[in-house]
Amino acid sequence: METNATLLSLLDGASSQAPIIAPELKRQIELASDKSQPLSNRLEAFEDIIDSEVGDTTLSRARNIEREVGLRQIYLKFEGGNPTGTQKDRIAFAQAMDAVRRGFDAMTVATCGNYGVAVALAASMAGLQCMVYIPEGYRTKRVQEMHDSGAQIIRVTGDYESAVLASRKRAESDELYDANPGGSNTALQLKTYGEIAYEIYDELRDAPAVVTVPVSNGSTLSGIYRGFLSLYRRGKTSRMPRMSAGSSHGKNPIIRAFMKNTIRCDDLRQERIRETPVNEPLINWHAIDGDHALEAIRSTGGWASYASDKGMLSYARLLSNLEGLNVLPASTAGLIALIDRHRQEALPSDRYVVILTGRKS
Repeated sequence: METNATLLSLLDGASSQAPIIAPELKRQIELASDKSQPLSNRLEAFEDIIDSEVGDTTLSRARNIEREVGLRQIYLKFEGGNPTGTQKDRIAFAQAMDAVRRGFDAMTVATCGNYGVAVALAASMAGLQCMVYIPEGYRTKRVQEMHDSGAQIIRVTGDYESAVLASRKRAESDELYDANPGGSNTALQLKTYGEIAYEIYDELRDAPAVVTVPVSNGSTLSGIYRGFLSLYRRGKTSRMPRMSAGSSHGKNPIIRAFMKNTIRCDDLRQERIRETPVNEPLINWHAIDGDHALEAIRSTGGWASYASDKGMLSYARLLSNLEGLNVLPASTAGLIALIDRHRQEALPSDRYVVILTGRKS
């Protein structure tokens, strides 16, 4: 029987690296954040930080998981190796650099935790102010990390979508850089997530049969799909991978739209959404980039399925015990989608990539 301590150790937010940024980059951080420096010097220094610390995450073969589930050539793309412990560092740092280039002095974003930490850190290193909007009733230890990076925290009545709306209004009224999903910078966000596809290609030298991703807003999956689409159109890969998505049971519009075969991702009824410490990174009544993700899944002949809290906790423990990776339980939703499909109909011998989006210490 699992003890309460064992369960609680899995339920907090993602964990940052320690140290969060390599000490030898101190000079680059000073240059990037110094507004008295020429713009070219700041951008060059910030690009050095990105090249050194963000992305280029580990892709490793999960031989022990393969034996456990009876499917060969499973590769784990572990995004927890980014500075604040999730894939969100990729778009946070890319947008901070974009904000500096375009002459902004501040950024704003809505968050329930992980993304706010990433944006706050990136903004601080780029010499930008940061305003983070958080739903009033949400509590996370990651708020302290945002404070430590100098972010201003604004509590908002309502849910995550209410916080996004408040953040966007602030961006418009005060001419701040809007780092929220689904806004004017969506193209940059998806392009940046596309770099995950390029990194997978660099390791495998072709596209895998399947890339499976945990989804919330759908931005990460959509970006990876667009990255592989670019590679395929340029003749770099012999095929497009099938895109697979996993999310919390009954709490994500992308999964529901796929399973019900609807044309687009319709909003869920807000009053039926219940978050838990396990599913919080995944649930949404409105998936901001959901239609992009749905198109990616369907156009590649992929699939989408639900994952229970119990299943995500179980697979997080399995990854820790068998592969030595400490991941947020919600990060395993894509892996669960892959294994469930294999159990329903045996998948052929090929290569399968699982995106694990968050690190847990």
